[in-house]
Amino acid sequence: MEGVLIKDQFGLLAILMIIPAVIYAINHYTAWGKRFFGVIPPLVFAYFVPTILTSLGVIPDSSPLYSQIKTFVLPASLLLLTLAIDIKGILKLGSKALIMFLTGTFGIVIGGPISLLIFRNVLPPDIWKGMAALSGSWIGGGANFIAIGQSVGATESMLGTMVIVDVLAANILTGILFFLAGRSEKIDARMGSDNSAINALRDKVMSFQKKTNRIASSTDYFILLALAFGCSYIAYLLGNALPDIGDIISHSTWKVIIITTMGVGLSFTPMKNYEGAGASKIGTVMLYLLIGVIGASANLKAVFEYPALFGMGFTWLAIHLLIMLLVMKLIKAPLFFMAVGSQANVGGAASAPIVASAFHPALASVGVMLGIAGYVLGTYAALICAKLLLLVS
Repeated sequence: MEGVLIKDQFGLLAILMIIPAVIYAINHYTAWGKRFFGVIPPLVFAYFVPTILTSLGVIPDSSPLYSQIKTFVLPASLLLLTLAIDIKGILKLGSKALIMFLTGTFGIVIGGPISLLIFRNVLPPDIWKGMAALSGSWIGGGANFIAIGQSVGATESMLGTMVIVDVLAANILTGILFFLAGRSEKIDARMGSDNSAINALRDKVMSFQKKTNRIASSTDYFILLALAFGCSYIAYLLGNALPDIGDIISHSTWKVIIITTMGVGLSFTPMKNYEGAGASKIGTVMLYLLIGVIGASANLKAVFEYPALFGMGFTWLAIHLLIMLLVMKLIKAPLFFMAVGSQANVGGAASAPIVASAFHPALASVGVMLGIAGYVLGTYAALICAKLLLLVS
């Protein structure tokens, strides 16, 4: 963190809270802000402003605070966002969600060999091994990254370099998906997509919010925060205690599964009525804190150190995204399925609900479910990609 202007944890926490507060204040209180953010969604700035500050050396791209926020704020946010979830509505979303998810997996498998074919003359001859590991991460997650890297014999130094490519390229994709999420209604209308099931789910949750809406008391906030962090701690303890299941489910995956299950379970109890006291609003504040952390982790200066590698990574994800957009248009799937299907592959169960929540907080658990499916497919699909990469190299 040498040369970084703000290093201490209090300063970083303040910056991460000030950025979305300023964005929301401009959007809420100024006429020009409403017009401006009507074109570029606030979420995009909440994501990219920390990225710019990292690249300028104002804040670091890694910090113990970032890890702590991901460890405790992410599950707390997921619990509050799923408290009023409608399980029947999710089950009615249909097959297009699964088709788009599998298309995302196919885009990663085929995109790797194509991008290697384009860049192989300016990359090391054994780079295919690092790319094979990267495909494991972009279909499954960290466990798949390590497992595939070991199976193809990638060196520690190569894996370290690919982690940088993974973080930056994947975070840029997340930023693009946030931007598209803010324009989803226009895009769906232009594509002629049938998003009636998604809208029905969203409207049902919004109707429930209006019905239970009340002026929240201090007691309500105490109960909501105690519930969020208490359940997060239980999920943290249980997640660490439960064993890894091969390369599919790790301790972190268990934590996401457990906290989501708790939220879904509570949605069948009177605790669901706390949505009217602002459960999803507090969850959204936590969500923006997470988005700031993800954005801060993408230091754009790294691009200049490994230009060919990042060119390869961006091309790979561009192919993945292009294939998804083509299939989305072909089957007239809503943008929501494309965005969450993409992030469920590249980001996994931890970040897919964040992208899903960009459309509406009620949809967070859809991202969790698809993200877990990514862990299951990660090793098998990545091994196919590794074979194709070897053939191209």
